[in-house]
Amino acid sequence: MWAVNDSITLAGDHVAQYRRDGYAIVRGVFPAAEVAEMVAAFNRLYAEGRKHPKSYRHGNLLYRIAADAAHGRVVRLVQWPSYVDPTLDRVRLDRRMLEIVAPLIGATVKQIINQMHWKPPGASAEFGWHQDIGFRRPRAAYRQPALSYVQTGIAIDPHRVANGAMRIIPGSHRLGELSLGGDGRVMDRSMSDDDLRRAGLDPAGVVDLEMEPGDVALWHLHLVHGSGPNRSTIDRRFYLNGYVIADNCDRGVLAFKDGAPQPLGDPVLIHYEDLHSRPDPHYVDA
Repeated sequence: MWAVNDSITLAGDHVAQYRRDGYAIVRGVFPAAEVAEMVAAFNRLYAEGRKHPKSYRHGNLLYRIAADAAHGRVVRLVQWPSYVDPTLDRVRLDRRMLEIVAPLIGATVKQIINQMHWKPPGASAEFGWHQDIGFRRPRAAYRQPALSYVQTGIAIDPHRVANGAMRIIPGSHRLGELSLGGDGRVMDRSMSDDDLRRAGLDPAGVVDLEMEPGDVALWHLHLVHGSGPNRSTIDRRFYLNGYVIADNCDRGVLAFKDGAPQPLGDPVLIHYEDLHSRPDPHYVDA
């Protein structure tokens, strides 16, 4: 067991920025060699996902398949790839990830998000304006959300406006849960300035979250954010891991206990409500 301390040099002043603005970026957390390992893992999972004609689930593992005008069938995201890929499992439990989140939520945390996101070159994939609090269901299972949850994202490729970087409204986390409206699922919507205005937000305040491979972003679950299409010639891959104070969440897997990483055991209830009644591999209707 090891103790988290306040002298971590890689994290710098990310805690103050996170509390002030609702987000922060910790630069250069993972070196190029480790990013290359994550690239290889993304390639493996993308190839596996492409074997399926539509979205496919096996327990908590989910390949979300979608149609794209430029590419045909694409893998938009994979939920809980760590059940099948040891590289991605190792990264989510990396000490450096805990060093980033522990000053905010402590060293005994569960994990409720483990996702890979893809935007191939030219893909129309977007995520409409939203707050992550909207996905925390049933709400009674997620206590003291404003203080208990930290979402992280590792840039696998250069994260730029051109290839569909995250866009955020700094300080919006202080407004609590907002009604952002919009039609359809978040991952099927475009970012609309009208959605922001309806929630009392000024589109002029949008900031682009630009990152280098190996950088780690973290953001509050009330932070308003979205992302646009990939209009570049490079991929935009992003590895998301969301952590929560263990005592404040009834869902999720224990990731660290007193700073010690905890291995994945049998699948537990996170988002998939039918986990125990239908754990078998099956295709998911749109």
